[in-house]
Amino acid sequence: MQKTVSFDNLGLDPPLLKAVQRLGYTSPTPVQAEAIPAILAGRDVVGSAVTGSGKTAAFLLPIIQRLTKHPARRTRVLVLSPTRELAVQTEAMLKDLAGGTGVRGKAVYGGVGMQLQERALRAGVDMVMATPGRLLDHLRRGYADFRDLQVLVLDEADRMLDMGFLPDVRQIISALPKRRQTLLFSATIPREVEHLAREIMHEPLRVTVGRQDQPPESIRHTAYPVQEYLKTGLLVELLRRERMKSALVFTRTKWRADRLARELIEAGFRVGLIHGGRTQSQREAALAGFRAGREPVLVATDVAARGLDIYGITHVVNYDVPPTVTDYIHRVGRTARVEAAGDAITLVAPFEENDLRGIGRDLGYKFLGENVPGFDYNASPPPRSTRRPEQRWEARTRRDESWTRPRPSGQGRYERKRVRRGPESRFRGPRRGRPGTNR
Repeated sequence: MQKTVSFDNLGLDPPLLKAVQRLGYTSPTPVQAEAIPAILAGRDVVGSAVTGSGKTAAFLLPIIQRLTKHPARRTRVLVLSPTRELAVQTEAMLKDLAGGTGVRGKAVYGGVGMQLQERALRAGVDMVMATPGRLLDHLRRGYADFRDLQVLVLDEADRMLDMGFLPDVRQIISALPKRRQTLLFSATIPREVEHLAREIMHEPLRVTVGRQDQPPESIRHTAYPVQEYLKTGLLVELLRRERMKSALVFTRTKWRADRLARELIEAGFRVGLIHGGRTQSQREAALAGFRAGREPVLVATDVAARGLDIYGITHVVNYDVPPTVTDYIHRVGRTARVEAAGDAITLVAPFEENDLRGIGRDLGYKFLGENVPGFDYNASPPPRSTRRPEQRWEARTRRDESWTRPRPSGQGRYERKRVRRGPESRFRGPRRGRPGTNR
């Protein structure tokens, strides 16, 4: 008979046990049960587990206990995160878990002024949660002092690799003390992350819970075949029919997210919007409204696909099929957090069938297909004259969101190039009279 593990058996101090009980945690997740004792013992740890398995608390709890043993007005812990939202989320969880212990932390990220961050770094907060780009700015200006650093955490390391942060991460690591404890946590550990772990870690303990290439088992996956121009109408129908309490909708690009959010608002829904083109205050307001239930629909790009921990998301909708199985796993992992149930819905246009089929092949199962009356998969596109500009644009570009086409030579003194980056277009190069003239 398997022994039941509780937080009392992990070696945590009474103040942390009270904080865990106050937050409603009844028993540790598998990754917490394995990682917390190893981190308390000072081991380097590489932790990988499915999304929503409690990886953030797995490294925060033992770190807080370590900091309370030897209080100091110096920065001793650095947590590198790929996105602003994840850094802010880690800071919020630190406040919840470290209440009454005196441990302080500061989130450092771009999109906001540097003055408050500079003040906190100079004062020496115990823990810094930072995105690589903004932290490098502070290091170059001499604001950050990591001479007394004891612990480095790489959170969602695979996402930092995908976003091109690996050179920045290496540059930051080179400025840190060699003697330290290094922790690496992620839902997936690709080959490049394995190489990085071997370079910067000393005999790490590998903690693997569940299959890395599988989403949580409590998610129900459904695909809806639909023509591209009918996707928004089908999504509106599903939102009304399913009575979704909270739905996170993913699109391929920022432009498509803006358009979809606008159309859902026109249909009568309260919608939040988050992508890389929004300001930090706009992104924080959208997340706050979604968490509080004021805006039950949140439209986002893949910036919200990693590390975003919002409990109670009932549905994840792939408005656009993700390009890889890893992106699919991280998207749908926003629901079914901490062993809850959830639904993953994917709207599949004809040109996206191969992508979805490849995802199903890698995951080892076949998606359940459902049809909704009024949204016939075999319906012919509307006449060209009745299509909106964005519909004509999607029909022409489909996969590639930007393309260029040089104008035929000999039609003017200067050859011009027409650049398309959306329904609108513009000309580059000098314009000397009409094409075909010498003026």
